[in-house]
Amino acid sequence: MTNCEWRFTSARGAAADSPFAIRHSKSGFTLVEMILAIGVAAIVLAAVNAVLFTALHLREVTTDMVDAASPLDQTFTYLRRDLQCVVTPTNGTSKVLSGSFRVGTLNSTGISEPVAAEIFTATGSLSSSAPWADIQRVTYGLKNPTTGTGQRNLYRSVTRNLLGLNAPDVKDQLLLSGVASLKFSCYDGSRWNDTWDTSDVTSLYTNLPLAVRVEIKLAGGDAASEPIQLVVPIDSQSRTNMVLASTTGN
Repeated sequence: MTNCEWRFTSARGAAADSPFAIRHSKSGFTLVEMILAIGVAAIVLAAVNAVLFTALHLREVTTDMVDAASPLDQTFTYLRRDLQCVVTPTNGTSKVLSGSFRVGTLNSTGISEPVAAEIFTATGSLSSSAPWADIQRVTYGLKNPTTGTGQRNLYRSVTRNLLGLNAPDVKDQLLLSGVASLKFSCYDGSRWNDTWDTSDVTSLYTNLPLAVRVEIKLAGGDAASEPIQLVVPIDSQSRTNMVLASTTGN
């Protein structure tokens, strides 16, 4: 080995054994870099946390709105179908299956509390194998709950066996909870009437109204808030068997 080669080898070995060479060969984060990284991570986590809780709150609000709207939509579906299929009355005759149409504060057979509407509607057929006819008696009214909360519940009560000799079998269907008021109004062509009774032959309203308006006000809201309204036109008029006398007397 020549002197030049020995000097180069010795110098390289001495550089490798130097403590300064060892420190420069190892890489790492400084304290300032660690503090900056932790601060950035904390900011990102805070932003993610705010977005997450905002999304959860929005989901809860949307779920509550959907849950509250579903029973109301179902209630309006039943009301619209029953009113659209209402049976034309017989103006006080004894044809029971043609029924009557009554609106107001009424007492209905088989129901302990007063109802807001009693109608005969052709929505009774459940299926081709069910032992029920198309026509059934339907009432809508508010009942006090058993929990004693002070709020009332809207019930749809159905009587299917209209020709039974015994007490009618009334099936109650809970439609809506927490109702403050329920009101039916009937339109006669010029104004809205709060009462209507086709079974009263002495009244002027022995036929069906031209339209029915239903107003439902939910409990717990502002006292000045408007009730939720549903207007259903009635496209049905009764015909009589009355024969008008001619001028010739025939």
